[in-house]
Amino acid sequence: MAKTKFCAGVSDISDSYMGCIIDGWGVLHDGEDAFGGTVDCLKQLNSRKKEIIILCNEPMLAVDYKAKLKKMGIGPSLYSHIVTPYEVIHQGLKTKKGDVFESLGDRCYVIGRAGQHAFLEDTDVEFVDDIENADYVLMLGMDYPRRNLPDYEPIIRRAIQLRLKAICANPDSQSLIGTNFLTGPNLIARRYEDSGGIVYYFGKPYPLIFKHCIDLLKVKDIYPSHTVMMGDTMANDIIGASIVNIDTCLFKSGLHAANFMHCQNLKEVDNTLKNLIQQYNNVMPKYLMDEMRWGNALPDRKHKKRS
Repeated sequence: MAKTKFCAGVSDISDSYMGCIIDGWGVLHDGEDAFGGTVDCLKQLNSRKKEIIILCNEPMLAVDYKAKLKKMGIGPSLYSHIVTPYEVIHQGLKTKKGDVFESLGDRCYVIGRAGQHAFLEDTDVEFVDDIENADYVLMLGMDYPRRNLPDYEPIIRRAIQLRLKAICANPDSQSLIGTNFLTGPNLIARRYEDSGGIVYYFGKPYPLIFKHCIDLLKVKDIYPSHTVMMGDTMANDIIGASIVNIDTCLFKSGLHAANFMHCQNLKEVDNTLKNLIQQYNNVMPKYLMDEMRWGNALPDRKHKKRS
């Protein structure tokens, strides 16, 4: 069998870690409602003084995602931080702290839809309409269907000639707006890189956003060896956390639910997991769980007598 521990719930691993990085969609909620065991599980982790970071790729600031979670019944007292690509970029461009942001400059050329850069309004960023006047490029998406990838080719070529670095705010190739899938910034970022440009990716599975989480945990003297990533996707959560040496837990309730839905026993679950591992560069999650739930009750160690 695969060397992944099958767990009944989060209680099986809670004593092994002080920091928990938890994906949103697919682990805590389905986009509209929190899963049944989410609130209880977060309360249990909080009662044990765990530092909880909710990490997602959604294109919004932490304050907006906080409001979204609150509507689902996941209040701010249940977690320590929210980390999104927009939040990290907003903080970086506002404070100009960090290796990526210190030397970027102030003038930004945005690739995206009209008004998509509104989350940066309270920063000192100067937005320019001519690539000739830019210090760097911010990739937020594609103005589809009015513009397609070939329409951006002249801008990409000129930006690279000017040696402009680029920030990609979401590494997904598509983004969901309502019920419609729109082309995401990743295709443009890939073309920029393939043409010789430098792109800094913010979002799972890339290391920069995980390193931001690590920095938040270090303030509490919590390090990667004390931390577990709980996610529902092999590509974003499991691979991303493994790159920065953080243990991982895969939930069957999210993106890969269809893979596991017909499994009748542990052997079939194990075979399905092996197939997923092979598909995703042989990266193996340390733990596997059905869904976000606490699981088996833990003994009250405070009152446990020594033998």
